[in-house]
Amino acid sequence: MSVFGEAAVSAFLELLSAKLLDSALSFVADYQQVREQLMLWQSLLADIKAVLNHAEEEQIHDEGVKNWLDDLQDLAYDVDDILDEAAYQKLRLKLQKTQAQASSSQGGKLIIALESGFRFCQFSFMFNSKIQAITDRLNSLKTRRSSLGLSEIMSQGATSMGNQPRLQPTSLMDGAVEYVGRANEKQEMLELLKSNNSDGVRVLSIVGMGGMGKTTLAQLVYNDPSIKESFDHKSWVCVSTDFDAVNITKTILRSLDADSHDENDLNSLQVKLKYKLSLKRMLLVLDDIWNESYSDWTILRTPFGAGTKIIVTTRLQTVSSNVDSVKAFYLDKLSHHDCLSIFAQHALKARNFDGHPQFKEIGENIVRRCNGLPLAAKAIGSLLRTVTDHSEWEKVYRSEIWDLPEDRCDLIPALRLSYHYLPPHLKRCFAYCSIFPKDYEFEEEEIILLWRAEGFLQSKDKNQGKGLGNQYFQGLVSRSFFQRSSEDKSRFVMHDLMNDLAQSVAGEICCRLEGEKQQKFSHRSRHSAYVIDDWCQSEKKFKAFYQMTSLRTFLHLKDPRYGELYISNIVLDDLLPKLSYLRVLSLGGYKIYDLPDFFEKLKHLRYLNFSRTRIKRLPDSLCSLYFLETLILRGCSYLKNLPSKIGNLLNLHFLDIRGADLIERMPSGFDQLTQLQTLSNFVIGKGDGRLISELKNLSYLRGNFCLSGLENINGQDAREAKLNEKLEIDGLELQWGPDLENNTRKTEVEERVLDFLHPPKMLEQLIIENYGGVKFSSWIADSSLKNLSSLKLRNCKNCKSLPSVGRLPLLKDLSIFGFDQVQKIGVELFGENQLNPFASLEILSFERLPNWKEWDTCEGDEKVLKLPSLRELSIKNCPQLLGRLPTHLASLQKLEIHWCKSLVVSISSFPSLSELSIQGCAELVDDCSSPAKELSSLQTLSLSNISKFNIPADRTMLRFGNSEHFKIGVWQELASLSRHGFSLVGHRFITVWGCPQLQSLEAEKAELQPDKISRVESLRIDCCDRLNRLPQVLHELTFLTVMVICQCRSLVSFAENNVPPNLKKLRIVQCENLEYLVDEKEDICNQLQLLEINRCSKLSCLFSNTKFPITLKYLTIWGCPMLEYMAEEFEESACLESINIIDSGIKSLPRGLDKLIHLQEIFLRSCSNLVSFEECGLLSTSFRAFVVESCGNFGALPKCMASITSLRRLSVRNCSADISFPSEGFPANLTSLAISNAPKIYRSLVEWGLNRLTSLQELTIGGERCSNVVSFPEKGIGMMLPPSLTHIRLLRFENLEFMFSEGFQDLASLKVLEIFQCPKLTSLPAEKELLSLGYLNINSCPLLQKECSNDKGQEWSKISHIPFVTIDDKAVIPRESD
Repeated sequence: MSVFGEAAVSAFLELLSAKLLDSALSFVADYQQVREQLMLWQSLLADIKAVLNHAEEEQIHDEGVKNWLDDLQDLAYDVDDILDEAAYQKLRLKLQKTQAQASSSQGGKLIIALESGFRFCQFSFMFNSKIQAITDRLNSLKTRRSSLGLSEIMSQGATSMGNQPRLQPTSLMDGAVEYVGRANEKQEMLELLKSNNSDGVRVLSIVGMGGMGKTTLAQLVYNDPSIKESFDHKSWVCVSTDFDAVNITKTILRSLDADSHDENDLNSLQVKLKYKLSLKRMLLVLDDIWNESYSDWTILRTPFGAGTKIIVTTRLQTVSSNVDSVKAFYLDKLSHHDCLSIFAQHALKARNFDGHPQFKEIGENIVRRCNGLPLAAKAIGSLLRTVTDHSEWEKVYRSEIWDLPEDRCDLIPALRLSYHYLPPHLKRCFAYCSIFPKDYEFEEEEIILLWRAEGFLQSKDKNQGKGLGNQYFQGLVSRSFFQRSSEDKSRFVMHDLMNDLAQSVAGEICCRLEGEKQQKFSHRSRHSAYVIDDWCQSEKKFKAFYQMTSLRTFLHLKDPRYGELYISNIVLDDLLPKLSYLRVLSLGGYKIYDLPDFFEKLKHLRYLNFSRTRIKRLPDSLCSLYFLETLILRGCSYLKNLPSKIGNLLNLHFLDIRGADLIERMPSGFDQLTQLQTLSNFVIGKGDGRLISELKNLSYLRGNFCLSGLENINGQDAREAKLNEKLEIDGLELQWGPDLENNTRKTEVEERVLDFLHPPKMLEQLIIENYGGVKFSSWIADSSLKNLSSLKLRNCKNCKSLPSVGRLPLLKDLSIFGFDQVQKIGVELFGENQLNPFASLEILSFERLPNWKEWDTCEGDEKVLKLPSLRELSIKNCPQLLGRLPTHLASLQKLEIHWCKSLVVSISSFPSLSELSIQGCAELVDDCSSPAKELSSLQTLSLSNISKFNIPADRTMLRFGNSEHFKIGVWQELASLSRHGFSLVGHRFITVWGCPQLQSLEAEKAELQPDKISRVESLRIDCCDRLNRLPQVLHELTFLTVMVICQCRSLVSFAENNVPPNLKKLRIVQCENLEYLVDEKEDICNQLQLLEINRCSKLSCLFSNTKFPITLKYLTIWGCPMLEYMAEEFEESACLESINIIDSGIKSLPRGLDKLIHLQEIFLRSCSNLVSFEECGLLSTSFRAFVVESCGNFGALPKCMASITSLRRLSVRNCSADISFPSEGFPANLTSLAISNAPKIYRSLVEWGLNRLTSLQELTIGGERCSNVVSFPEKGIGMMLPPSLTHIRLLRFENLEFMFSEGFQDLASLKVLEIFQCPKLTSLPAEKELLSLGYLNINSCPLLQKECSNDKGQEWSKISHIPFVTIDDKAVIPRESD
């Protein structure tokens, strides 16, 4: 049974009852018959609701009861839809009445009244028939209820979890199992437990989702031998869902004294326990706590003193918070290796698969599905413990987790338990998330907006939706249903098995479409998402949605791999208007220019997402969506305005127009949107200054808010906005237009405007941009803005001084950008007589202050600017700045000084500095007044474009010698690194670039200390024209694995007796005088894996000693016309996987291709000297791709081509015209085939039968010199195309006239069709053969272009449904609107 048929249905029915009372009954108060029916509904729903607890228990083993619950939930949705229609009509009539009263014309009022009456009569007629149908279904359910024997019973708690009680774990461990993973967590816990403390009870909590190994970790710690030495007593209590302080205390007492008397008075029990523990050290484990009551915990812990250490395991973060943990250990997934070991131990009684190689591959696949969950590995391993049949292992791998036998797989009850104890409102929210695919990352706000639209957030205070949604979301986070993404901490994800759980409990109510895979699509489905698996979505992809006529959610989820997306017009014009019960519609990211005017048919909509589309206008009918709560227009860069009747959207809560920069003004009517909570931007157009007054009614605005176009208002207008009353705004951006030279801009007016835009006192972030006043308002530096943490002042070009923001107590981030008039910064910034300015400031940035000359930091004064918390200081593009930087910056970690051409930068003693970047400055000096100290914390050093480097070599080495990242560049005079104290050794990642005089990179012998040599891992040298050899020290750098050398024109060879011994990756680019890599006396390297040589025009030899490095995996040679051969022969044990040779003089490949057992691909392009390569090569079972293109003399494919069954891609294009088809044909497993300028191959391929390539997906055919071909496929020859094809590209068929439709009839997966330079082609295949097509590209086909370019052409009907059509590089579908 799905979630909506269990406890959540009860909550749903409660909501329906409330709707009946609140909306529908009052709406039909004057219609007695309808009212009587609705009153009957209330009675019937109450009778049905009374037996839900009984039904929930019975449906586990009674199919009839399960079907009854399925029908009930289906009916509940239909009832909700009807009540929603009634509420919609009520709101419509109310709005029309209000508008009629506001009308100045009596005739206008009469017309509105007559129209409203007519529409209501229409609605009441339809409403009556629907009500009767619902009544009949309710009566039927009531009758079936009786026949099923369902009766009213009290809820029995966890009865539905099954008949068998859940066996609780103990402190004992399975001696037959070797426990893996969690070693770091165990060690840290042991150290914390054994440390001395005298500050009361110390608690460690272990938090994680069910099955993550919390209890196992507690057992590992509890049973560690060192624990016995550190504690006098230890006790283990499995608390589980029944948090009974009396029983827990009794269990602890019995562990201390087996003869303790059994009593039930908590007070006497705790007194005894406290006495027993007096002056004793005790370790207590409370396993599996679910109780979230802080008061219960405080009572339980009362007897424990400073000698007690407690370990708590729980699935709930709130429990960890309540117990006041010294540290909470949040368990993440185990590594694949550890999970594999657990699985092998339980499935094979072994630590690995060494003794069972036949199960290794399938076993690894099964463990990957466990996704790091140790209980899953154990449970499924146990299930296979006695199974020796490989097919049974395959069956388990292919099974859904919920299809496994529950009585033998304890994973399922463990996960269901978490769900079972969710409150009903969270059950609905969690199950809804089953529409998201595995590994989908989502933001909190994204999910809350969807929940709100679906009606899951129910609160008496309608304006608490965001706060309530946050509570719901964090409730699921704290219970480990959602976890923070490891890639982006602002996003969340569900563990794969939690996703499986969501699908299981949601049933067919929720479904999703992934690729060609449809999950549980049925007429009952209400919520659906589809995953973008291609950039063009054809009509065919959406066929499944036509059966879901009651669908509420149509949500597309974009894959980040794709940019702009295309969707068939059929979906917009035909499908969506049929989905009239939609609450959620998302079309974000599609290249849509015009929206159909279909919104009157979608009156239930609460959520609309058109972000990143190309719409220029919104249809007026959108303003008939009176229930609309969320409208997302983010990134709609073509949108010019919002609809004029936006004031009709009375329930709008969320409006996001960020990035819709063509919107120049807001329409009037915002004062009607009194529910609005999130408004990203309010744009005031020229002459619309009065409209800002409409903001005063928006009392619930919260989050981030931007006011732009402020140059169009005056002080009185600004006063009317009442910004200071918007108490829940966190971030505020005040934005004037960028044209500060405009004569209409008055500094006094803008100063007055800013005065009256005083923000609320709890503001956290403030941005002021393009402000034209000379001075700032006093409120900016007012200490009443006590929560302000971020202040950014941008392009305030008329201001001559900065506000005194140093007195803001919590300011952490200050950015000053584009102040043309500021010449001096000093005491006015941090405040006159301010004792501790910028006490909290962490990030300070100055950029583009062209006339700034002095920064007075009060050096030598007792009021010296200390900036005690400053972590990052950045000064960029301040060309006149002189003087010194602050030196008292004890917390500074990052310092950036860029393009301050007059500034002498002094490297003071910054003890915490980890990142230093100096670029484009006059001089770099050291503060020699104090002893030089090693910057041991320095991680990254970047120095470039420094006019004068004035630091002694010994101080340079001391200060900068150990940074991990070392970058130095654009230093015209630098001839030697060591002369200035720099060295290649001592760093991990080294980059030297733009040093045209640099000749030597040698290091002094004294520098070659083992600890420094071992650090070097990567070296890049770029644009050093005079560097003619690499340093001898290279062969000492045993950890150097990556080298890149670019544009070093004096370099003749890569290395001479100094090759780094462990080099793995080498790239050499545009070294025009490079002749060879290494001399004849040595191998290049016995560890090299990647070699890339690019545009080295004089390179004539790779390996003089003819030996090819056996470790090399990837070889790329590009633009080396003098290179005729690489080596004579490949070694037997060579590891080569990829050969890529482009625009080079290669005549042949080395002998021994058949020895390359790891070879996967060969790419040969524009190699005019290449004729062929040895026969009987390419026998590798790993060989996947063979590409030969624009090699004019290449004339023969290997005869053994057909035997290379592993080959997937073959391309032979623009080679010798005499190249012929291999006698034995092509490999049958090809997925991509490209043939052009090869008439013999084409003719033989037709006769051989292209349809024999049953796996072929991409086909490119060039018709050069195939003048007899008039159709494709050729009619009469019977050449059918492979059904597997997804992409066809045809080029240069000079006499091709038509496409043979019968040849396309089985291409159900064809997505892309491209046709180039076919001048006589006039027609395409029949429309029915193109239904799956997502992209059609026609180029240089004039006759076909005429028939396809507009709706009058004969071929237009065949292509009008295709999402994306281009003709001669111009988009025809979708066509940009005027």
